[in-house]
Amino acid sequence: MIAAFRQEIRPMLRLAAPLAMAELGWMSMGFVDALMAGRLGAAAIGAGSLGNMLFFPIAICGTGMLLGMDTLVAQAFGARDDAACRRTLVQGLWIAVGVAPVVCLLLALTIPLLRAIGTNPRVMELLGPFLHALLWGVLPLLFYTAFRRYLQAMNIVKPITFAVISANLLNFAGNWLFMYGNWGAPRLGLEGSGYSTSISRVYIALVLLIAVLRHQRKSAYPHLPAMVGHASACQRPLAGASFLGWRPQWTLIRNLITLGFPSAMQILVEGAVFAVVTVMAARFDEVSLAAHSIAVNVVSITFMVPLGISSAAAVRVGQAVGRKSPAGVAVSGWTALLLGAGFMSAAGLALAFVPRWIARLYTPEAAVIAASSALLRIAALFEIFDGLQVVATGALRGLGDTRTPALAHLAGYWLIGMPVAYVLCFSYGWGVTGIWVGLTSALILIGLILLVAWHREIASGSRRA
Repeated sequence: MIAAFRQEIRPMLRLAAPLAMAELGWMSMGFVDALMAGRLGAAAIGAGSLGNMLFFPIAICGTGMLLGMDTLVAQAFGARDDAACRRTLVQGLWIAVGVAPVVCLLLALTIPLLRAIGTNPRVMELLGPFLHALLWGVLPLLFYTAFRRYLQAMNIVKPITFAVISANLLNFAGNWLFMYGNWGAPRLGLEGSGYSTSISRVYIALVLLIAVLRHQRKSAYPHLPAMVGHASACQRPLAGASFLGWRPQWTLIRNLITLGFPSAMQILVEGAVFAVVTVMAARFDEVSLAAHSIAVNVVSITFMVPLGISSAAAVRVGQAVGRKSPAGVAVSGWTALLLGAGFMSAAGLALAFVPRWIARLYTPEAAVIAASSALLRIAALFEIFDGLQVVATGALRGLGDTRTPALAHLAGYWLIGMPVAYVLCFSYGWGVTGIWVGLTSALILIGLILLVAWHREIASGSRRA
């Protein structure tokens, strides 16, 4: 068994490391946007932060509808059914086309809603154009997601990392041109940041489209639309074979939605939790809100690494399912869990022992550093469980189980975490400390539930084998 784990670590890391870098690239893009908006004044900072808080839960929930591609493409690739991989990609693109208008409509509806609840007029003046500029990038973002799930499920990850890292440079250049009006470009302020972000999303979609087409050219089938029937990756198409083209296949679309919808709801649940606790933190003094914001940013950064491992777990487990190898399923999943737990244990130790040093990277204010340090020490308690839950979510997705993680997150956050946070925060007067104790209890519970769920899946799979 130890030899099997050693053999699995290398291919797992080859997948996980580039994907983790890509996730960190997404984080850095938002950081650069916020930093460059700072030169435009407090209203621009507030409007940009609010716009992203609205955009990401809704848009990323939309991309969650495509996460079922991890399961179907990886399993088909493991079974050497190249035609099924292509069929799934085409139907994923159809889902993206259908989801994009819904995402755009929901985002557009937030504008009158915010006006109705009395949001600061100056913030609203900047927020409307910013959000409308972001809408142009919704469909490219969904296309990028479909291309990414397809490529990574077949172990093609370098183009993904290149696309996101290089998009950061394009986004920085676009911000410099359109936010500030350099080199004769129109000075659009925060709206220019929205257009720059949308241009970057068109770019990453095109980069991955090129990667997909290059893969098609090298593979046995030179055309993207999939063929009917089973075909090995090393077979040539038979003369006169029937092509499905680009037509929607409703059965496959339904299967993808069945897998993707729970993942989308899980993303929505998590996004809603952090939006609510941020609103709760905003009821306290500025120091508490600043400390909460710093702590959220720090744990979000550490989370990106196990998130990349989670994607790799979904791929490796799905491929093993396609190969009909229960032993491979178990080894891939447990290897990913060990890697995720190992990294998050190290991150937790850093949060526990050098929290003041971390907080100083964000602010020189002593009061904020002290408050942030207290929250980071609490966060240290859940880091390993946060790593376990996200990697177990990916491993279970590789098996085709997206409902268990969604239900675990719903129960953990809304039945345990939020009530504990509210009672400690307001009834017992713990303030933001109570919020973070509530989040910690939720993540510990979710991590344990999903670890047990994974163990049971493996045990039942071994018995079936």
